[in-house]
Amino acid sequence: MQLLPLNTNQVITFGCRLNTYESEAIKDLSHQAGLSGAILINTCAVTAEAERQARQTIRKLRRENPDAKIIVTGCGAQMNPKQYADMPEVTSVIGNQEKMQLETYQKLVNPDQHARVLVNDIMSVRETASHLVSGFEGKARAFVQVQNGCDHRCTFCTIPFGRGNSRSVPLGEIVDQVRLLVESGYQEIVFTGVDITAYGGDLPGTPTLGQAIRRLLALVPDLKRLRLSSLDPVEIDEDLWRLIGEEPRLMPHLHLSLQAGDDLILKRMKRRHLRQDAIGFCKRARDLRPDVAFGADLIAGFPTETDEMFENSLRIVDECDLSFLHVFPYSPRPGTPASRMPQVPKSLIKLRAAMLRQKGDDALQKLFDHWVGKTAVVLVESVDQKQGSMIGKTDHFIPVRIKSSDAFEQVCLDVKLTHGDKKNMEGIQINTL
Repeated sequence: MQLLPLNTNQVITFGCRLNTYESEAIKDLSHQAGLSGAILINTCAVTAEAERQARQTIRKLRRENPDAKIIVTGCGAQMNPKQYADMPEVTSVIGNQEKMQLETYQKLVNPDQHARVLVNDIMSVRETASHLVSGFEGKARAFVQVQNGCDHRCTFCTIPFGRGNSRSVPLGEIVDQVRLLVESGYQEIVFTGVDITAYGGDLPGTPTLGQAIRRLLALVPDLKRLRLSSLDPVEIDEDLWRLIGEEPRLMPHLHLSLQAGDDLILKRMKRRHLRQDAIGFCKRARDLRPDVAFGADLIAGFPTETDEMFENSLRIVDECDLSFLHVFPYSPRPGTPASRMPQVPKSLIKLRAAMLRQKGDDALQKLFDHWVGKTAVVLVESVDQKQGSMIGKTDHFIPVRIKSSDAFEQVCLDVKLTHGDKKNMEGIQINTL
């Protein structure tokens, strides 16, 4: 991190894709308001480690930028504003609703004239703030918020208290945002939210996520690739199932909000699905689209988890043929029901998380091996000038490094995949621009 020029702002993002989208809105809004010389930290509160990293970053930023305004927002600020307000390094704390409002940044131009903490009751919010984002710095894919908040109360999760209840973005606003990004040159759009399969339940006519996607693709024919963030396996509507089977612009990579592979643990988590629901989801998707690739979120060491229960989580990786795992060591969050359950020793949580990650590495290598010698379309996301290569992802979200004397960003290339090792595949470009 370098010293911040006083006439610019810097946004540091922690956490999810929704935060990434909102950080782009923060950049635009703070610039419109005339705010300068500020560092805005968009925090995450999904784990204690995420909050610890945010606090550590704030302290480092203050040491390196003694004259900057340091403004903290995001889920950590929303749920525990006092924690950040008590830090001497912090200038202001703003909530998740406030960070999407122009007037907030107008106030922050002269923070001494306004309250140091601007955080409202997120549960009182009934609509999702919409902001047109024209681009994402250094990215070939763009994130579009379609939904925010969550109506469910999983026993381990505090996110509803940071994000509020489920709220959907009207389709017209989504279409306007996607059209703007496509016109700006983006090849791929990622729909993001807290619980995107809950989309539409609060809108007039209660449209489903699948219906919204079908209409979007018809209204924005130039959109080449649409990708979805985490899906709940028991909330897929019939329109979305048809799109999975029939729509080539919907990417064949589906990520499940799975969390565990044991039924009793899933019940104690207060999830909406059981293991057979997840297995059935993957089977139906594969029947409709045989080449589909799956990812999933998994928590290691949830309270009361026995060795046998953990084995069920390991086995579901094979039973669902999961290739991309996001593994989270269980972290007790204050005030949640799970924090009051009998806890698994931290050393065992760490061991189980390592075992799940190794299982994920093996599964990813299996996917790499399957694609060796085959041709895939790769969206180039960045260029490594030193290595003389381009880096991107296939339709199936496989990371690929392409050796090339020519280097381009934000283009789709036909690439022959030659081999894969650990985190990436290597490929050779077989078409020219």
